[in-house]
Amino acid sequence: MDWTSLPPLPALRAFAAYAETGSVQRAGAALNVSHAAISQQIRNLESHLGLGLLDRSRRSMALTEEGARLAQALSDGFGRIAQELSALTGAEAERPLMITTTPSFASSWLMPRLARFREAHPEISLMIDPSAKVAPLEPGGVDLALRYGSGQWPGLEAELLVESPIALVGSPRLVGDREISDPSDLTEYHWLQELGTNEASEWFSQFGIDRDARRGISSLPGNLMLEAARQGHGIAITARVFADDDIAAGRLRLLFEDTRKKGYYLVIRPGVMRPPLRLFATWLRREAAKAK
Repeated sequence: MDWTSLPPLPALRAFAAYAETGSVQRAGAALNVSHAAISQQIRNLESHLGLGLLDRSRRSMALTEEGARLAQALSDGFGRIAQELSALTGAEAERPLMITTTPSFASSWLMPRLARFREAHPEISLMIDPSAKVAPLEPGGVDLALRYGSGQWPGLEAELLVESPIALVGSPRLVGDREISDPSDLTEYHWLQELGTNEASEWFSQFGIDRDARRGISSLPGNLMLEAARQGHGIAITARVFADDDIAAGRLRLLFEDTRKKGYYLVIRPGVMRPPLRLFATWLRREAAKAK
């Protein structure tokens, strides 16, 4: 890196603070300097770069296209620095550990085991968000995600935790002993999928199958979806790990498996983990190893 080509740090900090707060007054307060100093630093930065970062032709200043790009880069960079410093100094040690995962994984895999973590580490506070929505992992926000997929999430580190293919299951009272040799044999049934996902529609699309739209699809929280499948309300599409006990007990029948996706991954941001996150990630790995 050519360090001499970079603009002065005070100018970059002033511009980043302005972009974050939206005014020179608030930026000055954030950096404990006058608003005039903020304005001067931004002009120095523009002069150094030979670019206009603010559109001053309006009554209320706005970022130019170049200014918006630089502001995003500085937000990412300073945010990463703050994250690493907090992790290194232990400044975030008291903040609750924030975890996001799907309702199915939370209820079927995580919650039955969580008491063991609480027993080993009663001092660590947890916040668990059971949602099918993919939440961003950001400094000061979500620390760890347990996501289903193939492990490819740009900019994040993913480690396979629980291997499980996609399974299509149905109650024997619904499908009986009927021979099902092709996915198209299932088009006439009502389908069940986890709330917040489009797994059923996507699965049919991937196999090039036209589903009977008159049969409909019900979207339910993960635990209710499996209960509906047990009662014969439709064909459920789910990670097999959640249905294994029901399959073994004969409450559900395994109809198909799709092994292209591997399973649930432990997903974190790159960099140094703060102590509570490191302990929780280590515990997750141990619990997953026990289940293999």
